[in-house]
Amino acid sequence: MTSTPDLAPADPPVPGTAPDLPGSPVALRKPAQTQRKGSPRKTSRHPYRAALSTARARTGLVLVGAVVLAGLLAPLLAGHGPTDQSGLSLAAVGTPGHPLGTDDLGRDLLSRVLYGIRADLGIIAIAVPVGAALGCLFALAAAAHPVLDTLVQRIFDLILAFPGLILALAVTAILGPGRLPVVLVIALAEIPAFGRLLRGGILVQREREYVTAARVGGSSGPRVLVRHILPNAADPLIVQVAVSLTVAVFIEGAMSFLGVGVRPPEPTLGSVLSQSMPYLAQAPHFAAGPLITVTALVLGLSLIAEALNREVRR
Repeated sequence: MTSTPDLAPADPPVPGTAPDLPGSPVALRKPAQTQRKGSPRKTSRHPYRAALSTARARTGLVLVGAVVLAGLLAPLLAGHGPTDQSGLSLAAVGTPGHPLGTDDLGRDLLSRVLYGIRADLGIIAIAVPVGAALGCLFALAAAAHPVLDTLVQRIFDLILAFPGLILALAVTAILGPGRLPVVLVIALAEIPAFGRLLRGGILVQREREYVTAARVGGSSGPRVLVRHILPNAADPLIVQVAVSLTVAVFIEGAMSFLGVGVRPPEPTLGSVLSQSMPYLAQAPHFAAGPLITVTALVLGLSLIAEALNREVRR
């Protein structure tokens, strides 16, 4: 004769409640796991904050921050005006009153490099946002209708058909040298990059199930685009901003180096580097200041872009 094991009596149901059957709304509303009292709460960091906390990104932030700070504090750090001339031509590094020496016209190189940073940052800070905004507007127009999509794609192809140097020379031939042509060239060069990136993201995201569910739920097209598609399609644009800043530094430097950028005697890093070319053998320190500054700025932006790109791709 077998004996049945003693079963502990089940807790009686609380009056006024029904048992939680599998699949019932009550059971579905309950979380699968409950957090134990006193256990640490798990928090997820923002992906960009996590990316910027890496050693690579911190190194880039230090380099970019140092260059930007030097440009912003140029009136305080420079001991002379960028166009003030002295009787010392091609003075060596460490000359009293001229820590980086002077150029061929006796102008203080430290002052010209600092004010050159200031000029470059002002151009880049305007040109890249303008190019990004126009590119995003073209992408939104392309996503609105197939006819507009074809038209926008042809506009992008037309811009990309011109090499950067030819585009710079064409704009300068029409408007003449100065800040405005440099801003226009950089903005035009960045329009296809931002536009194609956002257009591709929109095309991918609007085929996802959550977008279909939002449409079935009665959300209108603009609401789905603004609240669901754009927040998920805009992540690569953050990386593109860092990349575009790097490209903008090269474009401005190249135009100033070729003499089709900012008009002299206003200094830019490219123009100071261009003026140093005939004196590389006689005074190599002439080119050291702008060259080191451009290298630090580009390297810092590249490290930030790489760190952001790795985080976004996870």
